[in-house]
Amino acid sequence: MSFRVYGSVVWSVLFLLMGGVSGGFSLAMMISGKSGLVEFCLYSAMGMFSFAMFMDWVSTLFFSFVAFISASVIFYSESYMAADKNKELFLKLVSMFVLSMFLMVFSLNLVSILLGWDGLGIVSYILVVYYQNDKSNSAGMITALSNRIGDVMILLGIGGMIEAGSWNFMLYPLETLSFKGWLIVFMIIAAMTKSAQMPFSAWLPAAMAAPTPVSALVHSSTLVTAGVYLMIRFNPLLINEGLGVYLGLIGGLTTFMASISANMETDLKKIVALSTLSQLGLMMSTLAMGFYKLAFFHLIVHAVFKALLFLCSGKIIHESGDTQDIRSMGGLLVSLPWTSVCLNLSNLALCGFPFLSGFYSKDLLIEASFMEDLSGLMLFLMVINVGLTAAYSMRLSLISMIQESNLSPLSASSEEDILMLSSKSGLAILAVVVGGSLAWLIFDSVSLTILTTKWKVMALSSVLVGGVLGLVMVSSEVIKLSSNKFNLSLQVLTQMWFLPLTTGDWVGGFGLKYSKKLKLWDFGWSEFLGGQGLYSIMSSGTAKVSSWQMSVVSLFMFIFLGMSVVMLLM
Repeated sequence: MSFRVYGSVVWSVLFLLMGGVSGGFSLAMMISGKSGLVEFCLYSAMGMFSFAMFMDWVSTLFFSFVAFISASVIFYSESYMAADKNKELFLKLVSMFVLSMFLMVFSLNLVSILLGWDGLGIVSYILVVYYQNDKSNSAGMITALSNRIGDVMILLGIGGMIEAGSWNFMLYPLETLSFKGWLIVFMIIAAMTKSAQMPFSAWLPAAMAAPTPVSALVHSSTLVTAGVYLMIRFNPLLINEGLGVYLGLIGGLTTFMASISANMETDLKKIVALSTLSQLGLMMSTLAMGFYKLAFFHLIVHAVFKALLFLCSGKIIHESGDTQDIRSMGGLLVSLPWTSVCLNLSNLALCGFPFLSGFYSKDLLIEASFMEDLSGLMLFLMVINVGLTAAYSMRLSLISMIQESNLSPLSASSEEDILMLSSKSGLAILAVVVGGSLAWLIFDSVSLTILTTKWKVMALSSVLVGGVLGLVMVSSEVIKLSSNKFNLSLQVLTQMWFLPLTTGDWVGGFGLKYSKKLKLWDFGWSEFLGGQGLYSIMSSGTAKVSSWQMSVVSLFMFIFLGMSVVMLLM
């Protein structure tokens, strides 16, 4: 045990140092306005291949927070997974995950981006199936197959970039490509699969079958943010091609769907996963309007308090008899005071409560969207999503921590675990200070916001109304009543608009059903007329040709010998 603690401490310190160095580079690049390019030339029998690493304040700042969150998760997992015999394997997988993020974040080359992109998908599959049961295996398969679509889109983009003569997309004027329209379509689809936008949203809640530390890392700052980061890099081409309106609509609908489902969900980790999905949709909508700095700012801030929310959820599940049903929790405010503080802090930051980290990013992007020439549908989605976020955050805090206890009579909980306590404390400090600090660093000047009083207070009003709605939902026991009888509308709301069925079960069932018929055809007439039939025809044909050739050779030899005898006699 002491050796494993020492190993976890070493990994945590290593990632903290990496995050500090990367953050220092980011601060220096922000001040100087410079960036760096490092290119390696790799030689092989096929020729020379260049590997380019682009370092600017965006990539270095993003990787610094990835490293910080990874350090906290590793330190937290030492206690959470203390009884796990494969703890060393978990540490190796986390390090491979961070390496894949390094390749994707600093890559200037589409091929090297694919290495990190595919590495994230492979390692995430291994982490999701970590427990090796039916639920985790099914979730891992859904995650892997959804990410395969994004991999194919990246490969098609690589093929299209051959026209440019280089895969270094940030150094090439993509507007001059004849393939530019299809290129940005491929990148949008790839980003949608990785960031779980509709209709590829089913895999994100299903991936909650992974251990909670994995969820805190994978679904806060790494895997799900990869698609948003890719769109940040391709944002100029996205705006120039006029496809932002479609991405904005998809992002708004994803946020709306995830927010409604989170208000009806009873699984603690799935509620947090759906809240992640709603914020990813908000980032995509922001990118669609061209505010890539705001989207990146919210991406960083959200990663911090969402990782904290996952760690608090893991502690609550750990102390509630390993149940994830929030209806079996409650009354933990006294026994878990610091976890309650951190949970409520992250929920308030998620709602955009004034002067917490989420306030600086969320309020800015909402006001910026109000100043854009948006349709009524987009404005409605923006306002209603803010209120629904506050509703499910209030509902989560009340049911899991504050209301009367629903735990078993002999259960007990405490905050004595120093490893969990310290890992949550570091993220809690960041959740308070990182928003205001980064706002001063990222935005060098204050943007002019001209709004009427009604629109200025719209965001705060939506938060207050949403909080009251969450309180009403808890007091009226909507979930308990709906669980006693079948209601189609509630089923639609709780099942993510049936996306897991339409994009998962139905598609998989259709393929399984007809694959059996295709198998019979494949082993029947297809085999007789196809591979085996052609093989038998070619085998018999070559045997006849070979025998004919042998007979012709014998005839020639007989004629040659006869002529030779005749010549000798003459």
